[in-house]
Amino acid sequence: MAGSLMLAASAARAETPKLVVAISIDQYSASLFDEWRTRYKAGLARLASGVAYSAGFQTHAGTETCPGHSTLLTGKHPNKTGIVANTYRDPDSGKTVYCVNDPDMVLAHDPMANPVGPKRLMATTLGDWMKAADPKSRVVAVSAKDRAAIAMGGHHTDGTFWLVGGAGLTTYMPRGADGTRALAPVAAFNKQIAKVWTTKPQWTYAHADCRAAAADWTLNGKTWSSKLPPDDWGVSDDPKTIAADALASPIADELTGQAAEALIDRFHLGHGPATDLLAVSFSATDFVGHRYGTRGPEMCEQQHRLDDAIGRLLAKLDSLKVPYLVVLAADHGGSDFTERLQAQGYPAKRVSGSAIMGRVNKALMAEFHLSAPPLRGNVEEVNLEGVPDAERPRLLAAAVKALRAEPDVAGAFTREDLLATPIRKGAAPEEVSLKERFAMSAYPGRSPDILAALQPMETTLPARPGDIVAGHGSPWDYDRRVPILFWWPGAKAQWRFLPIETVDIAPTLAAAVGVTPPADVDGRCLQLPQTSGVQCPK
Repeated sequence: MAGSLMLAASAARAETPKLVVAISIDQYSASLFDEWRTRYKAGLARLASGVAYSAGFQTHAGTETCPGHSTLLTGKHPNKTGIVANTYRDPDSGKTVYCVNDPDMVLAHDPMANPVGPKRLMATTLGDWMKAADPKSRVVAVSAKDRAAIAMGGHHTDGTFWLVGGAGLTTYMPRGADGTRALAPVAAFNKQIAKVWTTKPQWTYAHADCRAAAADWTLNGKTWSSKLPPDDWGVSDDPKTIAADALASPIADELTGQAAEALIDRFHLGHGPATDLLAVSFSATDFVGHRYGTRGPEMCEQQHRLDDAIGRLLAKLDSLKVPYLVVLAADHGGSDFTERLQAQGYPAKRVSGSAIMGRVNKALMAEFHLSAPPLRGNVEEVNLEGVPDAERPRLLAAAVKALRAEPDVAGAFTREDLLATPIRKGAAPEEVSLKERFAMSAYPGRSPDILAALQPMETTLPARPGDIVAGHGSPWDYDRRVPILFWWPGAKAQWRFLPIETVDIAPTLAAAVGVTPPADVDGRCLQLPQTSGVQCPK
């Protein structure tokens, strides 16, 4: 009897997933997850019933989409992935470039579109490790955002796809390659969804709790109604506007989920000779959060529809009849718009970044007898320009001092100071200092001369409903803290409250599929129950 139990336990430990599915929800804060956890009924309810970490952290300061996604499957902070922001300064040209800009590539649907690819990602991903260990592993990534799919997929995918309004899924390819051939895996899907780009989209109340969240707010001295459908949304007959409206709504996630299901079939994921990887990033929570905030009817219906979309994806995985492992996390968190936070008693406020920069520049011009403002950029990402190299150290020190003297600035650091700051591996993420958080977001040649943080709950963003009312990107915990959920068939509920990091995900998944991550990863393997297939190295 004892021997039978030992054999059963050994078999459970030995089961390797045939398919690993890594899901990211863009701008999915732990606060949003906590608010909604008991309200989910479908896919997110199932994932929350596995091993759930409520205190996952994107530990770094620059909580934006590109750097956040770059941590999820590399096991490294942005100071090693090189993806420090959505846009940053190119060290060769001195110009601002997109985080996944790649002039060696073209887009398969439009060779004249802005080129993207994984070239600027300075780290390898789980998919790359799997390919190196066994080229028969298939690696596929999909999202509504190119930077999300590329940062999660890595350098050697079998397919990296994202949505483009009016076209459907596209991908990158080398110059001179055949676009029709590159898009062949998604041609049927693009044909299937073609009507989305020419039919007025629908976004209405389907749940009573969402209707109850509607309210009027005063933004910039004007009354704005937070309701569904939003003002000026879904009313145009122009195809470009129809596509833009669709992708700025829950429809984006529904299309992404459908695409993931189609790609499972097209690449026969889970049914090959080796373990396969599917990376899926759902972007609509971010689109909705920026345009309408996180506590209104818009986000309410978004969460219900996202829950359903993930439920359908999990049902697809069930139908494969193979062992699989799912992890869900986020690229960053986020908060609500300032005025609603104020109404709830929080000390939130909008500040003028240009006014702060104006005062600091004026002080520097007076102190150093300059004829032109020496600082460029915004108050959180500052570059020093037009001064002799010999004067740069003194000017940078004076600029940091002047920024720190501003009441709305919580901290400011030069790039060189941050690059020299040691990063403590394994330090509790909620206890990492502000300077250490910024050090994790600093990369030689790509980071600005000065990185700074506003005080908590302050933003320089304007209030333009339907365009932007709220954001993220700060080093504070509402932007850093995200849920991290692991689920597999047979998983039993565990609520783990001690903090972990998103860089822990890749080493954990590597242990599940039996590959070895690079020695310099920042994360650690998380020991999950034996039935997960994860066996952390001793």
